[in-house]
Amino acid sequence: MARAGKFTHEGSGRRKQILNGAVQRPRLNPPEGSQPVRINRLNAAALLLYHAVAALAVWPWLFSWWGIAAALFGMYVFGTLGINLCYHRLLTHRGLVCPRWLEHMLAILGVCSFQDTPARWAAVHRRHHEHPDERSDPHTPLVSFFWAHMQWIYTENRELNRLGIFERYAKDILSDKFYVALERGSTWLWVILGSWLAFFAFGFAAGLATGDTMLEASRIGASVLVWGVFVRTVVVWHITWSVNSVTHLWGYRNYRTNDFSRNNIFIGLISNGEGWHNNHHADPRAACHGHRAWEFDVTWLTIRALKGLGLATRVIRPTPRIVATAGRDTAVPKISISKSDACRIPIHKGGGNPATLQG
Repeated sequence: MARAGKFTHEGSGRRKQILNGAVQRPRLNPPEGSQPVRINRLNAAALLLYHAVAALAVWPWLFSWWGIAAALFGMYVFGTLGINLCYHRLLTHRGLVCPRWLEHMLAILGVCSFQDTPARWAAVHRRHHEHPDERSDPHTPLVSFFWAHMQWIYTENRELNRLGIFERYAKDILSDKFYVALERGSTWLWVILGSWLAFFAFGFAAGLATGDTMLEASRIGASVLVWGVFVRTVVVWHITWSVNSVTHLWGYRNYRTNDFSRNNIFIGLISNGEGWHNNHHADPRAACHGHRAWEFDVTWLTIRALKGLGLATRVIRPTPRIVATAGRDTAVPKISISKSDACRIPIHKGGGNPATLQG
């Protein structure tokens, strides 16, 4: 039987958890910049509004097949193209290059997903990669599952102040005046409001085009608005947030990384490739996140299609040296954590393989 895990004390009060047996993940305090806890009222109000309006979709009056189609189509257009492809793989990690006009169009789709501006989204995600599963990570589930999933969004965090993180993490993005313009005033919020109008107008026009009355066309317009904007946005939110929460807790590992990232089959499929998160942390710049045959990556297939059309160049593929190590060493990391950062660090007395630790 494997020996129980133990602590060794190091200089200046730091302690290291030695993984010579199965251990549970440590619990961290929230980021220092979020103390004392203060609610970001604007973000909290937006979350409540969108969830409340999305809940109206259960009202039969707001049901229409036009609305269902708008939601499903929008999950790919705004979620996969806007967030996965543009915000994440193109802007944050520079895994590919697109013509500037196409990049800007994709960025607008990302803005319509209401996950902040391109520059701030990329900056926060780059900080996550710099401090994965540490206290400075903006959304590690080592604080709590709910913190990683959504609480960090409506909690003030001085460490994520726009000017501060832009200087360190987003200077390359803001060298483009297009992204600077989105940051000015409430430009990006006006883009979102404009998308509301566009969805309602599309549904209204579709109703009139099929011979409906003005009242019925208005109903279809409202249906497309609720399903195509609010339901779609909330679903995409929770898919994106699940990458932050679920895939750092449950799943399997192909690679040994200095974090608790996992590949989660369910999240990998519903997120169109973002859930192969351990692969991503092992090789962040790669535009392809699925490294094994069963790791289906719709976002990568889209990038390949763009490349075939001449609309994507300098596409970064998974590093052969890294892929060659898949499955060889998948152990979870040794954790070095200060006493002030730790909330509690439980020890599991039994044996077990850290590579399969589920926590």
